[in-house]
Amino acid sequence: MTAGLTIGRAARAAGVGVETIRFYERQRLVAQPPKPEGAGVRLYPADTVERIRFIKDAQELGFSLREIHELLALRADPAADCSDVRERATAKLDDVQRKIQRLQDIGAALERLIAACPGRGGLHACSIMDALTHHSGDGGTACCSNPSQTTKGVHR
Repeated sequence: MTAGLTIGRAARAAGVGVETIRFYERQRLVAQPPKPEGAGVRLYPADTVERIRFIKDAQELGFSLREIHELLALRADPAADCSDVRERATAKLDDVQRKIQRLQDIGAALERLIAACPGRGGLHACSIMDALTHHSGDGGTACCSNPSQTTKGVHR
């Protein structure tokens, strides 16, 4: 009997669902084992579990499936250098820091809107609705695209 894991056992060992493995196969992140002749189930090599864990860990760090595919290609390339991986990790960190700054800008804008809102009365008196209504046509995010702009005392 050939050693290997069924898809169910591989999924449990990697801490994912069977559909996750099938998805990774469709994305060409995990190789689908050949179907055995006659009756039988596909058996995954033990290193498939390690590969899936690598993919999940990279996803938790914010890497996209495309980026993970590139990391896996580097991992398989004997000529690859640690600097290649470091470069990708540095780019990912820069991206994360940009997203954090963007979220902080959004949070500050929401704080300004909430502080300026009377919190009672009809919607015609709601500064939040007013800001969203008057800002919705310019393609930016309400109150966030240019923090130096103000409308009715609310910084945008």
